[in-house]
Amino acid sequence: MARSTTLHPPSSAMPGSDFARLSRKIADAGLMGRRPGYYALRITVVAGLYVGGWATVALIGDSWWTLTVAAFLAVVFGQVALLAHDAAHRQVFRRRRASEVSGRIAGAGIGMGYGWWQDKHTRHHANPNHEDLDPDLDPDLLVWSQDQARAATGLPRLIGRWQAFLFFPLLTLEGFNLHVSSVRALANRSLKHRALDGVLLFAHFAVYLTVLFWLLPLGMAIAFLAVHQCLFGVYLGSLFAPNHKGMPILKGEDRPDFLRRQVLTSRNVRGGRLTDIALGGLNHQIEHHLFPSMPSPNLRRARTIVRRYCEDLGVDYVETGLITSYRLALTSLHQAGAPLRRTRVPA
Repeated sequence: MARSTTLHPPSSAMPGSDFARLSRKIADAGLMGRRPGYYALRITVVAGLYVGGWATVALIGDSWWTLTVAAFLAVVFGQVALLAHDAAHRQVFRRRRASEVSGRIAGAGIGMGYGWWQDKHTRHHANPNHEDLDPDLDPDLLVWSQDQARAATGLPRLIGRWQAFLFFPLLTLEGFNLHVSSVRALANRSLKHRALDGVLLFAHFAVYLTVLFWLLPLGMAIAFLAVHQCLFGVYLGSLFAPNHKGMPILKGEDRPDFLRRQVLTSRNVRGGRLTDIALGGLNHQIEHHLFPSMPSPNLRRARTIVRRYCEDLGVDYVETGLITSYRLALTSLHQAGAPLRRTRVPA
C-alpha cells in the first residue's frame, strides 16, 4: 500500500464517523470483553517469576552467578511494567478502583510512581507524536524533530548530533530515569494520591536496597544493581521505541480525526505469540491506540479487522518486522539531529 502523505482526513469525511463504524465492528466481534482467566494466569506467572528471582538471589548468595539472576529480573521487571500498563488502561479490571489498586501494586514492585506515569501516558494517548502535546516528544535529552534540534540547548544540543548511535547505550539509564522522574513528580501538586505514591516508592527503594546489601557483599551488590537496572532500562526502552519513532510528527493545529490521529502516527510490529509475550501486546500498537481498554490478548484478532478497515478507507496502516522498526526509529533520530551536525557545537 502506498504511504500516505497527509494526516488530514478527506474533506468529505465526518470527524469520528469512521471510528464509530470501526468500533461497532470491534464490539460485534466481542473483542472489548474482559479476559479474567488470561490475566489471572499472566499475573500468577509474572508474580511467581518475580518472587522466584529474588529467592534465587538469596539461595545463590555470595557468587557472581547472581548477575545472571539480575539479567533475568530485568526482564521480569519489564513484564511487571507491562502489567501496570494494562491495569492503568482498565484492560484487567473494568472498575477504576480495582485498576488503580492493581496498577499501584505493580508500579511499586518496580519503583515506578503510578500517578506520574498514568498522567504522562494518558496525555501521550490523547495526542500521539504531537510535538507540542505528547510528553514522549519532550526534548529533555534527545531531539525528535529538526525544529527541536535548531532550538536545542544543553545536553540535547550536545547529544543530538549523534543521538542515533547513542540511543541504545542511553537506554541503560532509562530504569534510573524512571525512578528519578517518579520521585520528582511527587512535587507536582496536581497529581492525585502523590502521598501514597511517595510511600510506595520509598518503600520499594528501602526494601530493594536492603535486600541487595544484606544478601550480597558491597561490590557484588553494586554490580547487581547496575546490571539489573541497566538491562531493565534497555528492555523498557526497547518495548516502546518501535511504536511511534520514525512515524509522522504532528505540529500546532495539525489534529486529524481520532482514527487517523492514532493509526497514522503508530506502527505495528509483525511477529508470533512470542513477540506478543515479549512486547506485551504493544506490537499491536495501532489497535492498542484505537482501543486502549481492549485486553492485550484480543489485539491480535482486532488487527485483522482494523487493517482491512483501514485498507477500505485508504488510510495507511504501517506494519514492519522488529529489526526494521528499530532501524526506522534510529534513522528518524539521525535525521532529526541533522541541523546540529551542520553547526559546530561548543565543547
